[in-house]
Amino acid sequence: MHHVDPFRTPDPRDAPDPARTVGVSWDHGPVAETVRWLSEDEQSSWRAYLRASRELDAALDRDLHCHGISLSEYELVSMLSEADGGRLRMSAVADLIVQSRSRVTHTAARLERRGWVARRPAPDDGRGVVLELTDEGRGALEHLAVAHVESVRRHFVDVMSPELFRALGEAMRAVDEAYDADPTTPDPTQCPTMDA
Repeated sequence: MHHVDPFRTPDPRDAPDPARTVGVSWDHGPVAETVRWLSEDEQSSWRAYLRASRELDAALDRDLHCHGISLSEYELVSMLSEADGGRLRMSAVADLIVQSRSRVTHTAARLERRGWVARRPAPDDGRGVVLELTDEGRGALEHLAVAHVESVRRHFVDVMSPELFRALGEAMRAVDEAYDADPTTPDPTQCPTMDA
């Protein structure tokens, strides 16, 4: 099966059967001329980021599973522990950990069954939901935090020099700021195919 690389500038000499190629232009028409295809160096870095970020998530999640919790569950409990009074609105939690509200609701339900969090009506409007860290949840987090920081250091921090790690932080902050400022990023409420 012919592999089509969506980031490399298409070369007509490499073109497979047009009837079997979807989403890639093999001519030099107006659309192909306006696309800013990735260079070899850019593509190499992009692919390295994609693979490493997924491998890192998998490694951190696997290490936490050894302690009976997932990475997404740990993130939620951790954010609550840093919040004033150990409580946040559900929507604020979703924004902090960059997950859909429905996914946060499912995660919170699992943690609530374990007695680690409690869901309460928001006092200001009665319609929203506030998530509160329980004493049991805080106690569990104190144990889990030790295992998690060791995992973060082993799989991420300690595999690069301090200078490289600092540069990575600067790069990710730039990406974060661009994501927040990009007007083309769709709001879930405006995109019917996205989960709000």
